[in-house]
Amino acid sequence: MVPPPPAGASGVRDITRRLTEICGPRFARLAGPADEVAGSTARWVAVPGGPHAAAQVLRLAARHDLSVVPRGAGTKIDWGAPPERVDIMLDTGRLAGIGHQAPDHGTAEIGAGTPLRAVQAILERTGRRLALDTPSPGATLGGVLAADEAGPLRHRHGTACDQLVGLRYLAADGELAEAGGGAAGLAEARLLCGSEGALGVLVGATLRVQAVPAARVWVTRPVWTPLEVHDLIQAVLAARLDPAAIELDLPVGTGCRPRRDRRAESMALHPSMTGRVPTGPAGTGSLVVLLEGGPAEVAERTDRLVGLLGSRATVARAAPPWWRSYPFAPGDTALRLEVPMTDLHAAVYALRDAAGGPVPVRGSAGLGVVHAALPGAMAPSRVASILAAVRGVLLARQGRCVVLAAPPAVRRTVDLWGERADLAHLRAVKQHLDPTHRLAPGRLPGGL
Repeated sequence: MVPPPPAGASGVRDITRRLTEICGPRFARLAGPADEVAGSTARWVAVPGGPHAAAQVLRLAARHDLSVVPRGAGTKIDWGAPPERVDIMLDTGRLAGIGHQAPDHGTAEIGAGTPLRAVQAILERTGRRLALDTPSPGATLGGVLAADEAGPLRHRHGTACDQLVGLRYLAADGELAEAGGGAAGLAEARLLCGSEGALGVLVGATLRVQAVPAARVWVTRPVWTPLEVHDLIQAVLAARLDPAAIELDLPVGTGCRPRRDRRAESMALHPSMTGRVPTGPAGTGSLVVLLEGGPAEVAERTDRLVGLLGSRATVARAAPPWWRSYPFAPGDTALRLEVPMTDLHAAVYALRDAAGGPVPVRGSAGLGVVHAALPGAMAPSRVASILAAVRGVLLARQGRCVVLAAPPAVRRTVDLWGERADLAHLRAVKQHLDPTHRLAPGRLPGGL
């Protein structure tokens, strides 16, 4: 429930006027029905034109005891717990831009509100890229960092937070801070990764960049069971093929392996099939390995990989349609499972057993980080029982299961994060960076 406006209607007008003075007439307004964060509706929307203006918004909020929740493109605005209240939604869309640097420079300075696809388009003009391929279309750099979101390339390059060189952010009191320049600085910067804007308002970041690979090849192998996936990944990793990504897609219909069809295998090897991706039987899963690098060495590694995966493997110069996308849709209960890769099959089997049948699973199988979807119409009590069973299995394997998004009734019923060993540390960090709990209160585990 939204608390009453400060000092009545005159207070609302005063806050609106001050936000307009700070941000400009077209960039401050009363919030509308679409301005919500995981179901909590904002009261004002402010779009500051730069870090100085954003700092003024935070200072205004401090004077009037108002909460502030940052928003980028809003692609993951429904992830996590709803804030206790959203007085001012601070839109970072104007905190955008890319610093001008020489093409041979190994880093790029990027504003937090810059869409990643715009960054990649600009860098590609000079033959460079960020090693980031997050699934959320239109996501900003700040949103990716705040959610600690990553795509298939995390297998080789890590998440955006792993690629940080430096970070600029505003503390709750509006002071501009910089973190980076060494192990201690990077550790401080990475505290804000995954914090959903509850520890600071991200202004900009410096990340490593790299040359665009001259060749990219996707090798696909149909799969039917989680245990088969486990064995294949172990073989790929043991072969030292230096994959850029190892992704898994297990649709709902994946089940028992069909009988071997020698004629189909022979046809798949015919020269006319080169580069084509077979449709496969209904319900077939896919294990896909991405190889990147120079043309000659990628070709050599591709030959070795196909020899390892067998006659069912196919080679393509383009990613499969499901690549870099989540298995869940709006309204589903979206899960992220993290477990040592050697125990991923046990986690998937546990999820299937608890749900009473196959559940769509997709993600970075080579790292043991995958996503899954439960139907949005599933009763909250049923979701809670599934989570309890899966978390029990993962706990013994140093893994965890997090609810990223869910229908309101499910959010109110389940523990989104499960057991957190770092809760005391997180509480101390929140107290240090935001002692008045002004930034996105309640977004972090433990209601922080």
